[in-house]
Amino acid sequence: MTKVKDIFDELCGLAPLELQMGFDNSGFLFGREKAEVHKVLLSLDITPAVVEEAMDIGAELIISHHPLIFSPLKSVTDEKLLKLAANNISVISMHTNLDIAKGGVNDVLMEALGAAVEAPLDEQDCGRVGALPKPISMPEFLSLCKDVLKTKGLRYYDSGRPVERLAVMGGSGGDSLETAFQLGCDTYLTADIKYHQFLQAAELGINLVDGDHFCTENLVIPVLAKKLEERFKDLNFIVSGVHHQIVSFA
Repeated sequence: MTKVKDIFDELCGLAPLELQMGFDNSGFLFGREKAEVHKVLLSLDITPAVVEEAMDIGAELIISHHPLIFSPLKSVTDEKLLKLAANNISVISMHTNLDIAKGGVNDVLMEALGAAVEAPLDEQDCGRVGALPKPISMPEFLSLCKDVLKTKGLRYYDSGRPVERLAVMGGSGGDSLETAFQLGCDTYLTADIKYHQFLQAAELGINLVDGDHFCTENLVIPVLAKKLEERFKDLNFIVSGVHHQIVSFA
């Protein structure tokens, strides 16, 4: 019978914990490692709605990208934690280690855009740099992003350059804009872009696209589910149907 620890060990093989950044809290965060597992729910975040979804479908384990717990716990009064405990639901979170790992968030993002990966974007191996098969116009690239990311909208700066050499970083990656430019990229796709970073893009002459934090990372969730299905054929891995892009556009 498959136990929580068996799945955790497999995930650590796909995205080793030692890859995570210093601020992070990836790992087996909640539950009992010897608990039996038959049904697993995968979600980018563990929201109250996701906890309810896990309870409704009878999942014994939730696998998330963003950690359930970040700061040191001083008391256990959080409604999510209490419901997880009451329903014997364990939690594994794979965050920056899954961003950095081969086949993780950023590789999946590049593949979805049809770009070939050439190198990591920064010294921590987070983000990717690569190229599209052929140059396309910025309007064509924006249309591609909307289709691939399934986003409600995009924030962007169009430098007037065609899109070919591309950098991406799923989630918050605005601080790596200048690095993308220095590596010869004409376009950078990430999320949570600040106003001054759009100004910087205009000064540098690089296309900049904010594809939404959820949308640039959530692509990895069904991919991860498929990998786990191939390893644990007797288990049921379900991608959350209730968690979605939070931001709306008027």
